[in-house]
Amino acid sequence: MRVSCLQENLAKGLSIVSRAVASRSTTLPVLSNVKLSTDNSRLKLSATNLEIGINTWIGAKVEEDGAITVPARTFVDLVNTLPPDRIDMEMSVRTQTLHLRCGRSEANLKGIDAEEFPIIPSPQGNGQIHIDPEKLARMINQVAFAAATDESRPMLTGVLTKFDQDRLTMAAADGFRLSVRSTTIDTPVPEPVQILIPAKALSELARVSGEQEDPIEITITPARNQILFHLTNTDLVAQLIDLQFPDYEQIIPKRHSTRTVASAVDLLKAGRAASIFARESANTTRLHIVPGGELTPGHIEIAARSDETGDNVGEIDATVEGEEVEIAFNIRYLLDVLSVVDTPQVILETTTSSSPGVIKQIDDNDFIHVIMPMHIGR
Repeated sequence: MRVSCLQENLAKGLSIVSRAVASRSTTLPVLSNVKLSTDNSRLKLSATNLEIGINTWIGAKVEEDGAITVPARTFVDLVNTLPPDRIDMEMSVRTQTLHLRCGRSEANLKGIDAEEFPIIPSPQGNGQIHIDPEKLARMINQVAFAAATDESRPMLTGVLTKFDQDRLTMAAADGFRLSVRSTTIDTPVPEPVQILIPAKALSELARVSGEQEDPIEITITPARNQILFHLTNTDLVAQLIDLQFPDYEQIIPKRHSTRTVASAVDLLKAGRAASIFARESANTTRLHIVPGGELTPGHIEIAARSDETGDNVGEIDATVEGEEVEIAFNIRYLLDVLSVVDTPQVILETTTSSSPGVIKQIDDNDFIHVIMPMHIGR
């Protein structure tokens, strides 16, 4: 293999695939490598940890076809230190070594035969489902963060994804919170489909699709064990989770006794101040919601205290309909959802101090977030 490309293009391509590299793999050392292969006068970069696989293509001048895998971390660090110039790469088949030359720098990387690298499938034909990349990224950002990171409950590390006619719904939960988002898709599906996609895979998709303009093509394999996302110069493949996701509908409260509307920014700022003290006490933060009188507006008091560091109380104006209520939340969960809402104001629906709180966006019925309350000690 003999190929040349620009340093900035190679660095950008490596930034896309490198997050799919296996962080620690004793059984298959090749999974710690990035595969370089020539493909129709372009350079194809590939990485996989067997759960997520990413292929991306960059412009290159190919003088001789070939393929090799090289240690990902070494290769990425090396390329990022090179000057913004042309990089010439040549592979020695006999020693499985990749020789790089850029400006006045030269390096040799010891690789592993590309034949040992797992095949990352590419979509065949047109994708079954098309969706606007900005719309999909917004959905992922508002849902995937609520998925569990604890591998002891693998079904909760995934995002339940449901396609039904022209509607797409995503839901994620970790036992303490639930996030659900719906939207319309460009191509209605012929029959309803429900799958469980690893949250990590969706987060990677949102990351690599930042510059995507054309609709993302989605293909679910006939065996329902993989999902493929096709972008302009990148393909991402994820293994689906073959487990049953809990019935999240029953978690969502059907009624409320207090409806509070407040500025998302003001609530976020007050929450951040409270979190400084709450982190010393299991992140417990109290919200005291008080309806307004004839001459005074309603308000929310956000309070947190720590026996070690002190306490903090913040107050923001709010429109409150219903009863006065005091409820405690894990402030980290509240900050997480307030960081992803995209309306100036948010709605907080509460019932009692021991019932879940529901957060919605103003004039948006497609997003709902449920947070379990924390016990308030008197």
